[in-house]
Amino acid sequence: MKKILKLNEISPLADKYFENYEYSNYAENPDGIMLRSFKMHDYEIGSNLVAVARAGAGVNNIPLDKMSEKGVCVFNTPGANANAVKELVVCALLLGSRKIYEGITWAQNLSKDDDVAKLVEKGKSQFVGGEIYGKTLGVLGLGAIGAKVANVAIDLGMDVLGYDPYISVDAAWRLSRKVKHEKELASLFAGSDYISIHMPLNPDTKGIINKETISQMKDGVCIINCARGELANNDDLKEALKSGKVSRYVTDFPVAELLGVAGVVTIPHLGASTPEAEDNCAIMAGRQLTDYIENGNVVNSVNFPNLKGPDAYVHRVIIIHKNVPYMINYATKPFSDAHINIDNLLSAGRGEVGYMILDVEKEIPQSVICELKKIDGFLKVRVIR
Repeated sequence: MKKILKLNEISPLADKYFENYEYSNYAENPDGIMLRSFKMHDYEIGSNLVAVARAGAGVNNIPLDKMSEKGVCVFNTPGANANAVKELVVCALLLGSRKIYEGITWAQNLSKDDDVAKLVEKGKSQFVGGEIYGKTLGVLGLGAIGAKVANVAIDLGMDVLGYDPYISVDAAWRLSRKVKHEKELASLFAGSDYISIHMPLNPDTKGIINKETISQMKDGVCIINCARGELANNDDLKEALKSGKVSRYVTDFPVAELLGVAGVVTIPHLGASTPEAEDNCAIMAGRQLTDYIENGNVVNSVNFPNLKGPDAYVHRVIIIHKNVPYMINYATKPFSDAHINIDNLLSAGRGEVGYMILDVEKEIPQSVICELKKIDGFLKVRVIR
């Protein structure tokens, strides 16, 4: 029986996908791993491990290069928590526009012995803020979450500028036609009263909110970050808040240097913290993980190319290899030498990783598998059945 290890507690709605597996927090040398926030950088990868499924979007807690080198597929669940994050961004827009947070804190500290109603009427003027209706929101990244944020902002009466040089066809279809697609970040910065960040964290996007980009923004801009804390340079933000260039910074990622800073509203990483989002992520992760283990299909991988074989097949072998020339030739030769016809061969590459699905009618002899495993550049060879 194959084993699935849970490195975090996962919604029980995923359990149905693992009825034929040993699924626990203690599985040794597992075939698959389910996790949320567990940091895997020091985790020892066992010989049986073929895939890791992250019940969430971010995968910074998983060493992708190390996984790819070992031929381990890593999945995430894009869009499963999109509605939860979108709703928090709407809240952040209001927190950034009006001094709700400060007002609530002030009201909670009023003395019950005083005339509270009178104090409220006298003190509320210090918490005056503006409306978001008619203002312009700039959305950085128009994926599953960014598109939802853009669309709901349109519904709230805002003008929306969007920036995403890698927008997919599916994402474009989901986007309201009223969203203006900016081709240059500088144009979005210059035209936005509010900016909401929805980009993945990578070397190109780390610190994308910095002294230089802030200088391109409107005076008094409000910045919302419910994506990743490292997308913003906190020192540059504090300087901009002090000068008034940035009016508010609302972030879902509190860190020590932002605590107590005037103009900063810190939310304790609540973006995907809803039962609905956790259920959706668990279901998607469980489905993707078992489909990969049982059929070799790759859907929503962050380090392998997405590739899906035909539903009907007799015998199937999966080859993960370095994405270099002649790999297909090397893969087919052992089958030819054994007089086995390949009925279906699918191949795709992503970065340094190549992926092949080979379907045959005859049972694959162990000798063929042994020959495949000897080939230089093949990272993992796996027989599905």
